[in-house]
Amino acid sequence: MSVVIQTQNLGRTYKSYQKPEGLWQSVRGFWDRKYTEKLALAPTTLEIESGKIIGLVGANGAGKTTLLKLLSGLIFPSQGTATVLGYIPWERDNRFLRRMSILLGQKNQLWWDISPMDSYSLLTEIYDLEPKKAKLRCHELAELLDCTHVLNTQLRRLSLGERMKMEIIGSLLHQPDILFLDEPTIGLDIVAQGAIRKFLADYVKQKGPTVILTSHYMDDIARLADQLLLISKGNIVYNGTVIEFTQKSQEKQKLIFSLSEPLQNDLHLTKEHSFAKGAQEFSVSLNPHEMAGVLTKVTTLAGIHGLKIEEADFEDVIHEFLAKESRVLPTRGS
Repeated sequence: MSVVIQTQNLGRTYKSYQKPEGLWQSVRGFWDRKYTEKLALAPTTLEIESGKIIGLVGANGAGKTTLLKLLSGLIFPSQGTATVLGYIPWERDNRFLRRMSILLGQKNQLWWDISPMDSYSLLTEIYDLEPKKAKLRCHELAELLDCTHVLNTQLRRLSLGERMKMEIIGSLLHQPDILFLDEPTIGLDIVAQGAIRKFLADYVKQKGPTVILTSHYMDDIARLADQLLLISKGNIVYNGTVIEFTQKSQEKQKLIFSLSEPLQNDLHLTKEHSFAKGAQEFSVSLNPHEMAGVLTKVTTLAGIHGLKIEEADFEDVIHEFLAKESRVLPTRGS
């Protein structure tokens, strides 16, 4: 596999005017302005190989979308450099733009008041594609996504899931070598999420593009990603496989139980897990070495039922890791 994305100390900060309160202070701001700087992406060095699905995970504001926008050329960096398919993205060379595509889950690239097929005709002209081949490709992708029946319906009349399928077809119309997907399943129901997830997995196997995928749905990452990037406060805090991440992370177990009557007194299970008087449903994430001691305390309670122990899932491990990072990493800015 060849390296298709390389970054060297790539970073981005945003500078914004700090508007003071009051009319006089606002007028004074015309000649005596104060600014604040917010770190969106700390200097980042990465290498990404072709044909992989990269899962980019982080909390809101962590820097995921900033990284995608830099790699796709939508914004300029504050420092460092990057090459994608051998091109510097923000130079926006036409040869580069023909080989990449970006889909922002909360923004439309297709036209709202016309049908998807009419939008695809416009995209065919923009990318200078052969019309018959482009139309055939539209129908092939629509069949894979099971949405052929809505290709000629006005976009605004489609459901959210159908619109997202149309957006994906538009993004893939020119067969890009690099695909940036920012929250492609946001707001979709479980059925639509599953359909899009399966389509992406099959498409990457067949066509072999490199995909960078951000998502708040951990199922998207766990089931699709070959490589996992965790980002927190603008810093890449983990770069490896999903399997390696779950193996390196502390193995947690979840203890779940309930009581037939509410607690009569506060319950202290560990230093980190206490429950106030009146609680009746309990779910505790524990390290294996804590389990025996907690079980001893729990089984002395009256009216206990529904006691079970579950392995912590990938989503729990991710959330705990990011919560820990948010406490450790300093907040940058001036």
